[in-house]
Amino acid sequence: MPYEEYAHELSAHLSAAARAVWAKHDWDSGGWLPLWRHMGDSAGTAAYLWDEWLPAQVRARIGEALPGGEADGRRLAVWLAMVHDIGKATPAFACQVEGLAEAMRSHGLKMPSAAQMGKERSLAPHGLAGQLLLVAWLQESGWPKRAAQQVGAVVGGHHGVPPSDADLQDALAHPELLYGPTGTDTWQRVQRELLDAAASACQIREHLDAWSPVKLPQPSQVLLSALVIVSDWIASNAALFPYFQQAGSAADGRVSRALQRLGLRGRWRPRRPQGSAQEVFAARFSWDESTRVRPVQEAALAAARAMDEPGMLVIEAPMGEGKTEAALVAAEDLAAVSGAGGCFVALPTMATSNAMFSRLADWAGSLQGLDGSASVFLAHSKAALNDDYADLPFAGVESADDVERDAAESRGGGLAAHWWLRGRKKGMLSDFAAGTIDQLLFAGLKSRHLALRHLAVAGKVVVVDEAHAYDTYMNTYLDTVLSWLGAYRVPVVVLSATLPARRRRELVEAYCQARRGSAEFDAVEKAQGYPLLTSAVPGKAPRVEAVEASGRRTEVRIERLDDDPDVLARRLESELAGGGCALVVRNTVKRVHAAARVLRDRFAGTDVEVTVAHARFADLDRADKDRELLAAFGPSAKVAELGGRRPEHPRIVVASQVAEQSLDIDFDLLVTDLAPVDLMLQRMGRLHRHLRGEGQHERPERLRTARCLITGTAWAKQPPEPDSGSQFVYRPYPLLRAAAALDPLLQADDGRGSAGGSVVLPDDIDRLVQGAYGPDPIGPPEWQEALEQARESHEVEQAAKTEEARAFVLGAPARAGRSLIGWVQAGVGDADDTPRGRAQVRDAGESLEVLLLRRRADGVLTTLPGLGEGRGGIELPTDFAPSEEAGRIAAASAVRLPFPLVAPWVIDRVIGELEQNLFPAWQDKDAHWVSGELLLILDEDCRTRLAGFDVHYSHEDGLEVTDAH
Repeated sequence: MPYEEYAHELSAHLSAAARAVWAKHDWDSGGWLPLWRHMGDSAGTAAYLWDEWLPAQVRARIGEALPGGEADGRRLAVWLAMVHDIGKATPAFACQVEGLAEAMRSHGLKMPSAAQMGKERSLAPHGLAGQLLLVAWLQESGWPKRAAQQVGAVVGGHHGVPPSDADLQDALAHPELLYGPTGTDTWQRVQRELLDAAASACQIREHLDAWSPVKLPQPSQVLLSALVIVSDWIASNAALFPYFQQAGSAADGRVSRALQRLGLRGRWRPRRPQGSAQEVFAARFSWDESTRVRPVQEAALAAARAMDEPGMLVIEAPMGEGKTEAALVAAEDLAAVSGAGGCFVALPTMATSNAMFSRLADWAGSLQGLDGSASVFLAHSKAALNDDYADLPFAGVESADDVERDAAESRGGGLAAHWWLRGRKKGMLSDFAAGTIDQLLFAGLKSRHLALRHLAVAGKVVVVDEAHAYDTYMNTYLDTVLSWLGAYRVPVVVLSATLPARRRRELVEAYCQARRGSAEFDAVEKAQGYPLLTSAVPGKAPRVEAVEASGRRTEVRIERLDDDPDVLARRLESELAGGGCALVVRNTVKRVHAAARVLRDRFAGTDVEVTVAHARFADLDRADKDRELLAAFGPSAKVAELGGRRPEHPRIVVASQVAEQSLDIDFDLLVTDLAPVDLMLQRMGRLHRHLRGEGQHERPERLRTARCLITGTAWAKQPPEPDSGSQFVYRPYPLLRAAAALDPLLQADDGRGSAGGSVVLPDDIDRLVQGAYGPDPIGPPEWQEALEQARESHEVEQAAKTEEARAFVLGAPARAGRSLIGWVQAGVGDADDTPRGRAQVRDAGESLEVLLLRRRADGVLTTLPGLGEGRGGIELPTDFAPSEEAGRIAAASAVRLPFPLVAPWVIDRVIGELEQNLFPAWQDKDAHWVSGELLLILDEDCRTRLAGFDVHYSHEDGLEVTDAH
């Protein structure tokens, strides 16, 4: 049926009373929309989305339990979209606009005014009312109530939260809200008339008997709910579907015009890549003839090709082995099996997401089966500040009502950011996305519009990168989401260089919706070998395959170093006497600053340069710092691209954990604080990462052997005692287990009179990780009592974190036939990619982000001085909104305040003082970049006092906070 015809078929024989029921009204223009028209618009939109936009794997899930399969799925989805607003045909809703209510009264639909109805009207919101009306109609058609509730809850939840049983009972206790005053039946006759007409228009009446006994799986119900929500949102966009100024007709071409303007289509019809692994990888990533496929990449493609059903693939391989490329090629093959319409890559941080976005876009642009401009999305809260994303063309026709302010019309071809798929709730519906892991974890958080989160991932292949990087709290959400992805039969690829065997098993069990500790997964945990591939399909035995290593090996000599800044300075002075580049990794920013001060004093007046890198820089400076590191220490091609060069004189970079991941950088010498062993190995991966001449002969002679000096710990104590800041960040037990795993190597003698042995990368990665995270005791006998005490405390802490996470975590998919009533009951409400939302899925404690601005001596407010590309010192008005460009620069000067300023005993004072910098003109829609943000205004010298702390910012060292007392 043409998309226009739904409204025509619906309205053809409606009574005047049914045609008088209204659905939409605009107070400014007086325009309105009758309910029958919105029902037809929504049905036509849903039919279009099913035909043109929904990925095949979503259509399959919706239709899998229905007797007619996908054809029945389409009928059911279109019908539910048509009837989703039937609850507007009730007095509780219709009384809100008196003029329209009076017109309905003239057709016998009696109702009191909104004022007369009072607060009780809120007991029957139109979604909930619609669920009750639809369930009653289905019961009259012979359906049992339990079956009717499955589809009724889709209507009830179309505003984001399915009603609870208590909500439904409260409304039923007030029948006058649903059916009008006692003694009248006009309302019920009109409601039944509209539902009967909808069943005829959607041609579902002859299918109702066959659908009645069906037990719809909860995943199918969720996807139906999401499709109805999307259809409603599009059909409610007045720029696409204009309101009537007077009576309108059904067959006016409005649906076709609206959908053409919308321009929303699924663009990827994946096909399995053909040819050898070398041919496939070379084509996808534009390799030159000298680049050869690595064994783990070849094996990953082979493993994907061997999976004839959607499943999970876990790729464990060393840093620098091309796991990302392996995952993307595997994703392409798995998408062809499952019918996925896109891919989402989830990463630990915004920085890693930014780095991945351009790689994902390049890969997506090379895919087979891509039709026109696929939609892409950078999924984190600061995506608008990313130049690669901001520079994308826009697809579709821009809507003044719904598009972001900085949107532009599509320039056509390739990849684009679709104008309608913008914002926190819709962006993840794009075909391809890279973003922070939060975006995936939100699918496990009981929150408003959760169904949209599920639709966003249910149609894709999901890649989870750096799977070892997530803590117990986050893993509680991740495992829940994996169980739903398994139920949706979404292909999942998990990547890690340092994954504990127990965690590998937990990931696979979660995806397969298996009971923890099931014997059939013993082989997953006990598997030997590295690199390692694990493939799992729900209902089948998992497969584990050890893969040949690529032959790339780095021997890293390790030794202890006393935790004394002066000892560090003297050692670096000796090590860099012949030149070279050293990376010093500290576990806290406070230690970064302390070490940098000592080193600068030590090397003052020499040619040794000391710089810092950490997360406490304004966003613009942080991006510049990353570029500077890549231009100096990146692979040769990246250095050339950025117009940089490796330093000729000695260089020391003192960094926090930002150096562990996302940046492909290479140093001659590493000094690191003790950290959990997987992070220690990640840091060692920054040593001699690139080949610099045969036998590394282009490095200074003293530094041609990779060496790692481990500090941040009182080594003289038994067991060693890590720095208090490190214990706060990582907790004592993982640090002690890391020390115990490394102790035999640190005790070794190299045969030349030097203490310390070697870690061979990648050969020793798996042994060290499994030793540190496994159940067996490790470490010297005299450490065991302390280790046991730390273990007991650690297990109590982890259990508490798991329990805390479960407060709002979604339940696993329930048995088929159970409705979504109460699905997100006791949830968190709206919780998206905001500080509040991220706090729900990360155990990060309180956090505050501020925009750093400067007030000159003459009182004028400016952006930070010294920002690159002429962005520094721009004057900012305070009595009206800043310009678009100035506002964007201010927004990109954000920094997160450190713990001393967000501790529970000081945070209220901090917020109170920051709120003194509130400019009313910056709070309206014209100031969207800065509206609602907290401002930290520095003086002429970029200093200020905040809650008794001295605060200083510089482009060299970032934000420093010291106690003024």
